[in-house]
Amino acid sequence: MTISAQVKQTLASLKSAQANLEAYALQTQNQQAKELYTNAAQQAQTIIDTLEPRIGQMESQEPQYKGF
Repeated sequence: MTISAQVKQTLASLKSAQANLEAYALQTQNQQAKELYTNAAQQAQTIIDTLEPRIGQMESQEPQYKGF
């Protein structure tokens, strides 16, 4: 598996984890847990926002990896 494919797989997993955290935040009645899940989801989004441009850079530098 190429580095590009690994980064894309990591991004997909991170987006899934973020969605789960947001769902847990909506489902829980415990305010402390809700804040914890929300903060974790926001941190995941920060990482996602960092990875997405990096994937674009990788694809522009190595066009053969585009779309993997």
